[in-house]
Amino acid sequence: MRMSNSGTFGELGVELAHFVATVEIRRPPHNFFDFELIKGLADCFEALDRDPTCRAIVLAAQGKSFCAGANFGDGSDLTGEGQIPGRTGGSTTAHLYLEAVRLFRTQKPIVGAIHGAAVGGGLGLALVPDFRITCPEARFSANFTRLGFHPGFGLTVTLPELIGRRYAELMFYTGRRIRGEEAHRIGLADVLVPLDLVRAAALELAHEIASSAPLAVVATRATLRQGLAKRVRAATDHELAEQTRLRQTEDFREGVKASAERRPPEFKGV
Repeated sequence: MRMSNSGTFGELGVELAHFVATVEIRRPPHNFFDFELIKGLADCFEALDRDPTCRAIVLAAQGKSFCAGANFGDGSDLTGEGQIPGRTGGSTTAHLYLEAVRLFRTQKPIVGAIHGAAVGGGLGLALVPDFRITCPEARFSANFTRLGFHPGFGLTVTLPELIGRRYAELMFYTGRRIRGEEAHRIGLADVLVPLDLVRAAALELAHEIASSAPLAVVATRATLRQGLAKRVRAATDHELAEQTRLRQTEDFREGVKASAERRPPEFKGV
């Protein structure tokens, strides 16, 4: 299959030129994700895998944030089980994570252009690419415990493997936001540039990758990432079970409500 030079996959824009595809998430300003968006990304990446004119991918986003995670709103539409109907609860999350695993199974190298906040599941999405280009204005946060539930999107595997267990534990337990400079220092990001140069720097790296022999690059990447998708699948199975349990708690409701109201949560351990 060969893709056209430009097109769309739902709310994704795709441009392919000089062996590099730019895949842009188009849900500004914060690019909250749901099942349809993650499935669209997986479909797009798999189509690019089949296209011999694509050798590398840049994953970017419109708006203020790269991806601010799943949108829980103000918590008013949570069900009695702490789920949001038709969005991120129950079996919907299970299917979403199956789509997320597909992202880790794709073959072509991916460079992430992380120009703004990558929060919660958005951080999980930011860890799908092989490399991340960022800027001082970016923010990285595994804010799950600040919402009263368990990390997801495979982050319990991908984050410790990238930055080490100690820093991953710090991010998970505190939910703190890591600025672009610190992200670069601890290895969460690979290149730090001014905000207006993030996408250009990502494209530059993708073109450098694309100048290498494509079959050799794909084979080398497969060797280096061997077993990653299986580890992410196992992790998301466990993460989902813990998220499902914790979504039923009062702390989760309080965490979502406090986040929507932009105030510190008052957790009670129930």
